[in-house]
Amino acid sequence: MSKVSFNNKNKDFYNSLKQGVDEYFQNQKIKSTGNYKLYLKTFILIPFALAIYLILLFFTPSTIPALLLCSILGFVIACIGFNVMHDACHGSYSTKKWVNNTLGLTMNAMGCNAFIWKIKHNIIHHTYTNVDGMDDDIAKFPIIRLCESQELLKMHKYQYIYAWFAYCLATISWVFLTDFQKYFNKKIMSTEINTFTPKEHFIFWMSKILYVFFYMAIPIYMVGWANFTVGFLVMHAVMGVTIGIVFQLAHAVENTQFVDATEGEHLLIDTEWAIHQLATTSNFATKSKTVSWFLGGLNFQVEHHLFPKVSHVHYPAINKILVENCKKFGVQYNYYSTMTEAVFSHFRYMKDLGRA
Repeated sequence: MSKVSFNNKNKDFYNSLKQGVDEYFQNQKIKSTGNYKLYLKTFILIPFALAIYLILLFFTPSTIPALLLCSILGFVIACIGFNVMHDACHGSYSTKKWVNNTLGLTMNAMGCNAFIWKIKHNIIHHTYTNVDGMDDDIAKFPIIRLCESQELLKMHKYQYIYAWFAYCLATISWVFLTDFQKYFNKKIMSTEINTFTPKEHFIFWMSKILYVFFYMAIPIYMVGWANFTVGFLVMHAVMGVTIGIVFQLAHAVENTQFVDATEGEHLLIDTEWAIHQLATTSNFATKSKTVSWFLGGLNFQVEHHLFPKVSHVHYPAINKILVENCKKFGVQYNYYSTMTEAVFSHFRYMKDLGRA
């Protein structure tokens, strides 16, 4: 794999954009971290998920209502990840580090590890977005082909169909497989993980044990193996496809670009880092308050990649500054007006890539 760097000698675009964003916060006299809108979502989503969990255990409804509640629980947990965990792990939820660290552990409550995720997402994905060989989010996976530099297999002809089922397995695989692979290998793609402290080792194992206890042992005891198995798989299927599709709409659609860094010793990307982010990332449904509320502003993916330490509650305002600067510097801004348009674009992209 190549060592990847960007040509940041001319950063006029990002400097102008950052100046505009900084002036916005100064003029509005507000902080770039979360506000009451974010806190309200936290106090709605987390108790809601807990309530569904308790209803399923202690007031177990009949089959159809129970499956519906398991589906809703999977969706709500995904929304907690989008809204609470994501901002907290980026340090944008609060100005207080301990608040961010504490709420970042909602990732562990979902069964995954926040420490590993911060390296995988904050450091690697945000730096090397859509760079094959570096970005773990597009890591080579036999049944899914996400860019042209990855090997084309016969099965990929149908990936636009079966990919949706693969997304259903995303979080259950994350909890029970990929976290452990990264933990024991001490590596994410070509990036070494050398910063595990005794505290992080303890949190990793304790949170996995607690996940098994609360999400598996107690439900099995309360509702039995069969009911647990069906409900658990339904919850993860909804959670997986929700998280999977949100990521794919941001980076794997027709108007985003990919870079091959799988060969050679050094790859120089001949643009500044910020323009690379715009080329590899796409927004969607930014005018929909409903989509923005549930997805934690991740439909404003471009703003998030350019300003990851800014809370998502500020993205709509930053979007106006971004669009103005894109026009000013002639930089392409990728955008789908609705989520449906973005979904169909991903569908076509996967179909074309499987038959290239």
